[in-house]
Amino acid sequence: MRMVDLIMKTRHGEPLSKNEIEAIVSGFTSGKIPDYQMSAWMMAVCLKGMGAKQTAELTMAMMNSGDTVDLSDLNGIKVDKHSTGGVGDSTTLIAAPLVAACGGTVAKLSGRGLGHTGGTLDKLESVPGVNIELSMERFKEIVSQIGVCVMGQTGNFVPADKLMYALRDVTGTVEGIPLIASSVMSKKLASGSDAIVLDVKAGSGAFMHTPEDAETLARTMVDIGNRMGRRTMALITDMNQPLGLAVGNALEIIEVYDALYGKLDENDPLLSVSLTLAGKMLILSNLACDMADAKAKLMRALKSGEGLNKLKLMLSALGGRDEFVEDPYKLVSGVKQRIDIYPAKDGYIGDMHADMIGISAQLLGAGRAKKGDSIDPATGLVMHVRRGDRVTTRDALATMYVNDASHLDEARQTFVSAIRIEDEIPAHIPMVYKEVD
Repeated sequence: MRMVDLIMKTRHGEPLSKNEIEAIVSGFTSGKIPDYQMSAWMMAVCLKGMGAKQTAELTMAMMNSGDTVDLSDLNGIKVDKHSTGGVGDSTTLIAAPLVAACGGTVAKLSGRGLGHTGGTLDKLESVPGVNIELSMERFKEIVSQIGVCVMGQTGNFVPADKLMYALRDVTGTVEGIPLIASSVMSKKLASGSDAIVLDVKAGSGAFMHTPEDAETLARTMVDIGNRMGRRTMALITDMNQPLGLAVGNALEIIEVYDALYGKLDENDPLLSVSLTLAGKMLILSNLACDMADAKAKLMRALKSGEGLNKLKLMLSALGGRDEFVEDPYKLVSGVKQRIDIYPAKDGYIGDMHADMIGISAQLLGAGRAKKGDSIDPATGLVMHVRRGDRVTTRDALATMYVNDASHLDEARQTFVSAIRIEDEIPAHIPMVYKEVD
């Protein structure tokens, strides 16, 4: 079969067969299909879409393009959690230890962050000594002993996705929902878990800007997971403001500790979403019969300190140095400057451009503008306000943690322009829009 024929077939909206989809993925991964033809085909997918069956077959072909992980020798139902990305989103490091404290088994492979701030791996590596490049044997050993481990993707892991994503990024084909869904789910399925909880963000700091678009993506991914025999569900959650108050790697680790210490109110957005995700993980693991049962178990794990203990045990098992594992505030103790940012007028915190707040932290060194950029783990910012809060010109909106001030003015201007001060309290926005099951 010729690739040009498959491009034209997709462009006309005709479904491809399983063999044709596999030929495209294997041909591109092996180098037999050139970039320009793959770009044309992915553009056709963006414009015409793919049926649910074909999207699942694309996901499976991508998953089988490299190594897959076998977790069958670990006890219990292995549950994974994935977020489509956001600002101040450290839910994994709260939810996963709490699930483990309730008897769950969380074996999670993560990728690097690219954009506003680092990903989960970068947050973990902000703790000196932590090594996220483990052998699969050591990874499973930690999961068996503690009930939870998060490490980096290793070896020849879903190479088709790496190649396709790099090409999508430069050809205007990032936004096609079948391509997004297959990218996410090929990695989740290759990771070997039995159950998957997806956190699909909607809002100014998310890739999907509306709850409706987020739901379309969520339903596509849930359908793929269930077609592949994995228990899969999704939550549509808000990203019109940073989820946590901390935006930056070490700063987010500190906020995770505060959450697991019980210092955050149960209605705090970060803790609330984390508990909801963890509750769904327990239900899919057959460790809770409903959300009321799950929340009760999770609150016991939170109040007893067992959730925090699981996080500390995991960080130590990954090589984290004891003084930082026990006192995360030491992670930012050496930062050169802490600069408060104030509003220009009195009023209520209205709409926030969460993506611009993330970019502000990135300019301070907390994120990557491009792959390969280094991250300064101690930098970033801590918000002091939420949407709807009353502020005056004497109230700091945030504190910036700065080591390199070369982009400080730009970071400050970006942050201030990201927040609208209004005369009246803005309309309420829910943290969880919908569940897709």
